[in-house]
Amino acid sequence: MNENPFSETPAIEPGNPSVSGAATDLRSAAGDFAKNTSAQATKVKDKTVETAQALKANATEKAGHYKAVATEKAEHYKAVASDKAAEVKANAQQQYETTKVKAKEIQVTAEDYIRQNPTKSVLGALGVGFLIGLITRR
Repeated sequence: MNENPFSETPAIEPGNPSVSGAATDLRSAAGDFAKNTSAQATKVKDKTVETAQALKANATEKAGHYKAVATEKAEHYKAVASDKAAEVKANAQQQYETTKVKAKEIQVTAEDYIRQNPTKSVLGALGVGFLIGLITRR
């Protein structure tokens, strides 16, 4: 005989749950699962937000530290550059003064030589002028 298990309605026995009872239990379990999952998701979200805020605070603190260090180094290099510039300026001023004194000494020496030897000076100047004239013609 060919018996179809679905052709007959099984008898509901007191110990066996009904389909509607099983569906209700399933809906209840699904609701509990959804509530638990939602609660866990909320906890994960809160933990993520807390971690993100901690990371942001840490990053802000480190950025402030790096900014302070960079500012300190920039001020140090600025001071060193200013010192070097002042040193170079002082050296240049000293060289200028030394050169100015030497030029004045050479001028005085040349004037004295010309006063003591006017004929030699004029003839020398004429000779140099003549040579310069020859060179410039070519």
